[in-house]
Amino acid sequence: MVRGKTPMKRIENATSRQVTFSKRRNGLLKKAFELSVLCDAEVALIIFSPRGKLYEFSSSSMNKTIDRYQKRQNDFGIISKAVDENMQNVKEDAHSMAKKIEFLEDSKRKLLGNGLEPCSLNELQLIENQLERSLSRVRARKNQLFWEQIKKLKEEERRLGEENAKLREKCGMRPRQSSTSLSDELQIQIVEVEVETELLIGPPERRRIQKP
Repeated sequence: MVRGKTPMKRIENATSRQVTFSKRRNGLLKKAFELSVLCDAEVALIIFSPRGKLYEFSSSSMNKTIDRYQKRQNDFGIISKAVDENMQNVKEDAHSMAKKIEFLEDSKRKLLGNGLEPCSLNELQLIENQLERSLSRVRARKNQLFWEQIKKLKEEERRLGEENAKLREKCGMRPRQSSTSLSDELQIQIVEVEVETELLIGPPERRRIQKP
């Protein structure tokens, strides 16, 4: 005869409920004992009957196991609190970083000449000053690269000149007369190109045209 599956709900009959409690309590205590012996586990089991009677099993000491459990719960609570505080700090940092990124994006748009409508006169003046400083740094870096290139060309020109002089000496030819070198011409061109310019933001000024 196949036993039917017991439905998971409260047994209404008091006698059947007491019989089921006794059988399953003994089975649970037996399983707890087997688990502690077979797996060398520290097991503590506490059962209260519907009438309040206490049944317990402990593989070592019940108080020792309960103290160990409470200590572990306290440690877990401290760790959980630290994790929550850390998550809060991470959220605040992320929010602050998002604001900084938004500010930088807005500044970038304004430096490119976009979104200037809500800007006041003072804000536009600050943007203009920043652009002038940036342009000045760009020019300084460009000139530095030009002078470095001229220096390299002069070194290369000097080396080639020495080799040319040696070859002429071997061939019995007269030394070549000095002339304006390529690096000197490039240096003159750079000096001529360096013209001071101004960056202006605003409507162009009207100029009067003088009639001849």
